[in-house]
Amino acid sequence: PKMKKDHCLHAALLCLGVLCCSQVLAMEPRPSLHGHHDKGKEGQVLHRSKRGWVWNQFFVIEEYTGPDPVLVGRLHSDIDSGDGNIKYILSGEGAGIIFVIDDKSGNIHATKTLDREERAQYTLTAQAVDRNTNRPLEPPSEFIVKVQDINDNPPEFLHENYHANVPERSNVGTSVIQVTASDADDPTYGNSAKLVYSILEGQPYFSVEAQTGIIRTALPNMDREAKEEYHVVIQAKDMGGHMGGLSGTTKVTITLTDVNDNPPKFPQSVYQMSVSEAAIPGEEVGRVKAKDPDIGENGLVAYSIIDGDGVDMFEITTDYETQEGVVKLKKTLDYETRKSYSLKVEAANVHIDPKFISNGPFKDTVTVKIVVEDADEPPVFLKPSYIFEVQENAASGTVVGKVHAKDPDVSNSAIRYSIDRHTDLERYFVVNAEDGNIKTIKALDREEMAWHNISVFAVEVHKQHQEAKVPVAIRVVDINDNAPKFAAAYEAFVCENARSNQQFITISADDKDDSANGPRFIFSLPTEIIHNPNFTLRDNRDNTASVLVRREGFSRQKQDLYLLPIVISDGGMPPLSSTNTLSIRVCGCDGGGALLSCSAEAYVLNAGLSTGALVAILACIVILLVIVVLFVTLKRQKKEPLIVFEEEDVRENIITYDDEGGGEEDTEAFDIATLQNPDGINGFVPRKDIKPEYQYLPRPGLRPAPSSVDVDDFISTRIQEADNDPTAPPYDSIQIYGYEGRGSVAGSLSSLESATTDSDLDYDYLQNWGPRFKKLADLYGSKDTFDDDS
Repeated sequence: PKMKKDHCLHAALLCLGVLCCSQVLAMEPRPSLHGHHDKGKEGQVLHRSKRGWVWNQFFVIEEYTGPDPVLVGRLHSDIDSGDGNIKYILSGEGAGIIFVIDDKSGNIHATKTLDREERAQYTLTAQAVDRNTNRPLEPPSEFIVKVQDINDNPPEFLHENYHANVPERSNVGTSVIQVTASDADDPTYGNSAKLVYSILEGQPYFSVEAQTGIIRTALPNMDREAKEEYHVVIQAKDMGGHMGGLSGTTKVTITLTDVNDNPPKFPQSVYQMSVSEAAIPGEEVGRVKAKDPDIGENGLVAYSIIDGDGVDMFEITTDYETQEGVVKLKKTLDYETRKSYSLKVEAANVHIDPKFISNGPFKDTVTVKIVVEDADEPPVFLKPSYIFEVQENAASGTVVGKVHAKDPDVSNSAIRYSIDRHTDLERYFVVNAEDGNIKTIKALDREEMAWHNISVFAVEVHKQHQEAKVPVAIRVVDINDNAPKFAAAYEAFVCENARSNQQFITISADDKDDSANGPRFIFSLPTEIIHNPNFTLRDNRDNTASVLVRREGFSRQKQDLYLLPIVISDGGMPPLSSTNTLSIRVCGCDGGGALLSCSAEAYVLNAGLSTGALVAILACIVILLVIVVLFVTLKRQKKEPLIVFEEEDVRENIITYDDEGGGEEDTEAFDIATLQNPDGINGFVPRKDIKPEYQYLPRPGLRPAPSSVDVDDFISTRIQEADNDPTAPPYDSIQIYGYEGRGSVAGSLSSLESATTDSDLDYDYLQNWGPRFKKLADLYGSKDTFDDDS
């Protein structure tokens, strides 16, 4: 049935849209082709063409699902005689895709289903042209196709769930919250977007306004203590709420907030408590509690004692975390004097709402009975802790304070006091064992230790096991016993070109005393140099001071270091002061004030050599280097080649030999004379690699005998000759010796010709070394092996 209704609705809207389009087309003016004639200057008649077709906007219904395209409208020109020579062209938004035109008849159809919520209208341009030449016959005209809305979108709330609060016991009609829904349909057409709100769940406690969506209370005196949270379902329906409209819902959670509408009540009429006579004032005796169903500040309860014989002995305070009344001992109890007390305690709300004052008094009372118990207890100090003060540097024996304890028992034993030495290792204090007076036994320094925390014992004379202990905090009060001094080790620098009244350093001070005896600091120059010709001091009145230049024209040559005494006074009573010396060094600076050098020697060097002189010296050095290089180059060109390549000229350096030596045991295999240069036998060894400039005379006693075979002496002799030869170049020479020896027991290590010569060595063992040595075994094995292989 629902689907059938939707189809009927679509059909009705479609008919309505076609009817509207027909009316619009029927109402459009059809201008004729005739026009007026204007006569030109030369008698020529000018024909002014006139637009022959005009239309307004077209309408098409959205979400049309019929089998045929929807006819939007028809375009027709007055010059169209129906012979088919005119061609209609459509362009613009959706042309050719959504909207198509019959180029002969001018009928415009919508080929796709349209959704007004996606696009509400389309702007198109139509033109009539000659079919054969495509020449425009009419100026292009623009028209609009509007998508006509149907009710195809249900209302939607801004939030799926809402949360709201309203005070309990609110009057009927109290506004709780406003919920808002929106509908994507066209609000200007029909009732598709006209919403009506209604409540589906939540009656009879709440109601909703149909037009605005405002939720209001519907019942009076809703009690949070009975029910705190309500769940309400609100519906928004379009079509003005009529049948066939679409709807949407949302959930609203409404919480009742608390108001003070309930007085506190004690759960019982009498409380029984007991307390030992040894209890000290301030000790808790017991607790009472009145219940209040309200929460937050509406449930806050304050307790007080309004009557009873124990008003002077006890007090009551409120624990706001637990909402309990804490009964405490106000004065010391004596079991022998009185054994019980009675109190009347009242509990009352702290915050009272005047709207509900008629509900009755917001308070309740209860009786508290307290029984005093006898006890043998240790001594009790009058205070749980003590705080005393004593000035630093006080004389030995100065009284700091007094602690007091007593025996709460009937016997009232005498008390003896002592200090726990674990808490006073330095033994600054002593306590009088009889009366508890604490005194100093050495001077105290606040700057060394500002607080001393000690513990004092109290012991009964006749009952040593009955002992009490109390903490004592002693604050050392500061006196002005430290003069201020520089906050840091300042070292100042002043430029030689410094200007008068130029600030070059800011100093501050430090004082070990407390702030009351320290800042504010006062800076000044000593009286005898208050008119210092070089520097002046300015107190910035913020515990700093600035040092300024008084004159110009400082010179490192005259004086490179100044010592400026500065007096610093503190703000103590009486004030203390100290004189601090500031070292000021004179330095050379550039034009911007940046330090270059602070040394007087550097200044003298700079004064002796200018920039031009340094440049001239460097230029001379470069010229000398160029002359030396040219001289060396020309001298080398005049010299003979260093090495002569004739074979006879290099016999000293290279001696060839092709015989194998006799080994390490062969001492007769060669003649040492062969290794010697024949020219060197007579004592003179000429150098063939250079041209000597003077005759070299060898040193006597260094030449070995021609028949000597001591190779070590021979080599040493040659080394000495080379070292002492002034004509020798700075590089080693190569000596080649042409004789090696007649033989060696080890034999030759060469493998050359070993395969073709008979050898006494047997290499058959190579066959047992594995495949890696097979090639060697094949080369050096026995002949039988070769024959077997072949």
